[in-house]
Amino acid sequence: MTLPFRGDDRPIPPGPPAGGVKVEAPAAPVLELESVDVVLGRGWRAAQVLSDVSLRVWPGRIVGLVGETGSGKTTLARTVVGLTDPRRGRVLFDGVPISALRGRARRAERRQGHVQLVFQDPLRSLDPDLTVAEIVAEGLVIRGQRDPARNRPRVLAALDKVGLDGTVLDRTPGQISGGQRQRVSIARALAAEPRLLICDEPVSALDASTRNHVLRLLDELRDSLGLPIVVISHDLSSLAGIADRIVVLYRGRIVEDGPVGQVFTAPRHPYTALLMASAPSVRHDRPFELGQLRRAAADPAPPAGPDGCVFAARCPFAAAACAEQPPLQTIGDQWSVACHRHDEWAALAQTRDRQKEG
Repeated sequence: MTLPFRGDDRPIPPGPPAGGVKVEAPAAPVLELESVDVVLGRGWRAAQVLSDVSLRVWPGRIVGLVGETGSGKTTLARTVVGLTDPRRGRVLFDGVPISALRGRARRAERRQGHVQLVFQDPLRSLDPDLTVAEIVAEGLVIRGQRDPARNRPRVLAALDKVGLDGTVLDRTPGQISGGQRQRVSIARALAAEPRLLICDEPVSALDASTRNHVLRLLDELRDSLGLPIVVISHDLSSLAGIADRIVVLYRGRIVEDGPVGQVFTAPRHPYTALLMASAPSVRHDRPFELGQLRRAAADPAPPAGPDGCVFAARCPFAAAACAEQPPLQTIGDQWSVACHRHDEWAALAQTRDRQKEG
């Protein structure tokens, strides 16, 4: 299997705005996170979920956010939309620090619907008697547009963008398929005319055929509307087909951020390589085998200490320098990695004995 990478190593150009018109002037990031820390819980139960997270999302680009369960992906999404407050750092939207908004200003920003979050099978928690028309119009109602007749053209336009028509308007979630439910949830987000779409595991509960339809839909929305999209997913092969960039989280820290084609073919962080080697969907294209990346009994003990690299305990290439957490440093113009040995571990991995996989 050959993965159809979208990303490359060219400079990041601005994406097209709504309507698909090409922008000549350089575009600014739509979303910026600057050194964001998030702590959940209080007192002895407090746990730091995100640490020093910085990233940018540009117009007309799809960013894939990957990492194992508990890495902080969903918390990052909730922080962007204001459901979780950062303890340190800022979240900026169009240059405005929205994480600093409070009270009436925060409520007004949320009602604008600039950032829309789409969850995995998000219609499951809704009233089962709601119709598709009512579900898609929900954002419009929240913004004060309560007349169903007036909202109908916007609802139909949103459904058309996701490949559905008016025949589903009076149906309930239980009367449409899983793929249609996911399209309806995306239509609900689009009806608010968002500037940024965040999809949290949008295809993990779908069969292969439906998953491909939804992924193509996200790709088309990016191209036709210039809509920046963040896709949180465990399906690395799906991200290889639609994402421009890949951001890898491990225990609340970004360990790698770069163009998808480069990250998937020559990862700079051993954890990224381990994710790829562990994924059946990309196993034929992975640059490393599991046996080259897992710690063995003969490997030296990793350096201990509370301030060490978050991946050191699992890394067979950890050295004395890893007793300190490496910063996210830029390699070239577009690639960032948090690894003291980013330029040498791959060569070391090639010399390790390949272990047979069970």
